[in-house]
Amino acid sequence: MDPKKRKVTVVGAGAVGSTYAYALCLSGLADEIAVYDVNENLARGQALDLAQGSAFFPNVSVHAATDADFSDADLVVVTAGARQKPGESRLDLLKRNADITASVARRVTDAGCRGILLIASNPVDILTRHVQRVTGWAPGRVIGSGTVLDSARFRHALSLDCNVDARSVHGYILGEHGDSEFAAWSLTSIAGQRMEDFCRSCHRCTSDKLRRAEILQSVRDSAYHIIDYKGATNYAIGVAMVRITSSILRDERRVLPVSTLLTGEFGIRDVCLSVPCIVGRNGVEKVLQSVLPEDERQALLASAERLRETYEPLLRREDEAEEQGK
Repeated sequence: MDPKKRKVTVVGAGAVGSTYAYALCLSGLADEIAVYDVNENLARGQALDLAQGSAFFPNVSVHAATDADFSDADLVVVTAGARQKPGESRLDLLKRNADITASVARRVTDAGCRGILLIASNPVDILTRHVQRVTGWAPGRVIGSGTVLDSARFRHALSLDCNVDARSVHGYILGEHGDSEFAAWSLTSIAGQRMEDFCRSCHRCTSDKLRRAEILQSVRDSAYHIIDYKGATNYAIGVAMVRITSSILRDERRVLPVSTLLTGEFGIRDVCLSVPCIVGRNGVEKVLQSVLPEDERQALLASAERLRETYEPLLRREDEAEEQGK
């Protein structure tokens, strides 16, 4: 990574990609932003629209990208993906999105990129694992946005419930970015107080366990509600990815619940899912193996198994295709 110049190439110029690029322009983190899309006119339009606001941004160059913009990128952010068609199975949608992200991964590696890949396309955990397999890169260089957004939603929900600022709430949603995710209550605190201690002095809840279940369900359902309201989520995930970007480009070594390939941590192998990680210049620098109580440990294992069961049919399809191509 050139300390004198920070370059980010964004793949996908739709709602998420363009919102992320806009937030990145405002942040001042990048010196150069290249916008890539298979719809070249869309990429040109989004880049031009952003560039024309340069008088109001910190100094940044924005332009439409070509494959050459992968070669010197410090960070490649993949937001591209297909939407589910009527009557299409979840596995067929997964296969289409796996093909899209694999194609991007090959372009990135063929260009000789030495940076980090950040995957935001869904299902993010499966696609992060798939891209890591396609590139053959070290696990830490391929990161999924994971539950960084879910954890922000969790902190927001707790801030409303406990009547404190969200920035004073610290906690993580772990596991799959999806229905099997869970709240790590054992790692949750408000202003340094464990939730149990804070709740004892609060008395706002009539039933602590009931409220916890409701809060977690509200986090899990957030995306569904937003999609029902307006068709897609883009603002919160855009700024969540800027937070990850900041930790990488500035080597901040923040602890973030990104999706990463586990190689034995927490007793899990060959699955990408979200656990607390130190994120810096080299991507995931370290997986923090927190000591989880038994119920949370089992929830993490169950989430990993669900992801494994989802990924295995895709692997079988690929293996069969390879055999037929020989």
